[in-house]
Amino acid sequence: MTRLRDLARIHEAILAAAEAIQPFTSGDVEFEIKAERGDPLTAADEAADRVLREVLPTQEEGWLSEESIDDPVRLGCRRVWVVDPIDGTREFIEGIPEWCISVGLVEDGLPVAGGIYNPATEELVIGSLETGVEYQGSSSSLTALPGLDGSVILASRSEIRRGEWDFLDEAPCEVRPCGSVAYKMALVAAGQADGTWTLVPKSEWDVAAGTALVRAAGGSVIHADGSEPVFNQSVPRYPNLLAAGQGILEDFRQNWMDGRP
Repeated sequence: MTRLRDLARIHEAILAAAEAIQPFTSGDVEFEIKAERGDPLTAADEAADRVLREVLPTQEEGWLSEESIDDPVRLGCRRVWVVDPIDGTREFIEGIPEWCISVGLVEDGLPVAGGIYNPATEELVIGSLETGVEYQGSSSSLTALPGLDGSVILASRSEIRRGEWDFLDEAPCEVRPCGSVAYKMALVAAGQADGTWTLVPKSEWDVAAGTALVRAAGGSVIHADGSEPVFNQSVPRYPNLLAAGQGILEDFRQNWMDGRP
C-alpha cells in the first residue's frame, strides 16, 4: 500500500533526524537569531534539515522546510514534503522538553500523512488519513468530549503571558501552556489533550504534520473563521489555527467570536 510506504519513509526520516540532533544538548546549545522574523536557529536545526532533505523527497516531490530556501518548483508538485526540523527551537534552547521533529506529506494541497518525534520524551506520533494514528506504537484517537466543559486546551506560553487567553478565564476548561505547535497538535491527535489553537500567524511547516494527524484521528483543523487551511501555497502562512474535535471547536469559536466565555 502506497500510504504505508509513505509512513515508513516518514518514520525512517524522523529517526535519522533525531540521530543527527543527538550531538547537540538541549538546554546547552549556541544559537543565532534569523534576520527575517527574529526566530532562533541552532546547528541542530540545520543538521536535522540536511538529513530530512537527503532522506525524503524524490525528484517528483516538492520540498518546503523552515530551514531551507523556498523553491517555487514545489508549487507545481502534486506531492510536497512540509517539514520543521525542530519545531519549538526556543524550548530546545531552554531545555524545555516540548519540541519535536515534524514531517508532513501534502498531496494536492491536503496534508495526508505526518509524523512527529520528541527526542526529549521519546514520544512518536505517526499516521495518515487512510490508516489512522499511532501514539507510541498503539492506535489512538481524539478524546470524546463534546465541548469545552472539562477539556484541556494546549496553548502557547507567550500567548498566555500576553493575556490573549484572558477571555476564557471563566470558561469550563483548563488552558495549559505547552511549547511546539506541532507537538501540541500531535498530543491532541494522540488523545493526550482535547484541543489546541494559536491566535497568532503560523507557517505551513509548523502545522502540516499536526494537521494530518489531527484529521487522521477524527478531528478538525480550521481557521477562526471556520475555513480550512490549504497547503503548498505561494505564501505558506496562516493567520491562526484551531485543532480539536468538532464539538470543542464549535464551542470555542463561539467564545472566540464573542470575545467572552
